[in-house]
Amino acid sequence: MSGRAVAVYGSPRKGGNTDLLLNETVKGMKEAGAQVEEIFLREMNFSPCLENYGCEKNGQCTLKDDMEAVYPKLIEMDCFVLASPIFFYAVSAHTKAFIDRCQCFWACKYLLKKPIAGGEKRKGGFVAVGGSKGQKIFDGPLLTIKYLFDVLDCELFKTLLYREVDKKGDILNHPTALKDAYLLGKELILEVQRK
Repeated sequence: MSGRAVAVYGSPRKGGNTDLLLNETVKGMKEAGAQVEEIFLREMNFSPCLENYGCEKNGQCTLKDDMEAVYPKLIEMDCFVLASPIFFYAVSAHTKAFIDRCQCFWACKYLLKKPIAGGEKRKGGFVAVGGSKGQKIFDGPLLTIKYLFDVLDCELFKTLLYREVDKKGDILNHPTALKDAYLLGKELILEVQRK
């Protein structure tokens, strides 16, 4: 099995530090033989969750927008990587809206008792950069990400978290970040292939 991967770019800034890192992760996945679906949230037109509880009936979101094309990919994937900059000690607004729209999968798993991967654990990674040097900068985002991964039947296999990375291109000055991101991609696919 080569592996079907989904890589979600959660930064509003094109070509920024988050993009540079996830590009390397995707490169590692592809070189390991994966088919990678890249999703750029900033290019999508979708609403945040409106909390109308429609998904509680059948596990499907009632909103009709660009997320409709993303849901099947999240169901069919073997592994998943999400990347976001950190704003105010949280993931970006684009990323949070995406996460909230996965409420339909929460309804599937916990209300309808139908996990989207049939209860099988897939593998995933989280990549984040933040300008602050605060020691707790990733505490809040990691809680959110862990709950998202749980809903997606995905084990959080590895995280790459970088502080004091703010201006566009700053990550290029980090001694290991790009290599770390590349290796994350390769390692994820190798884990999938071991199944």
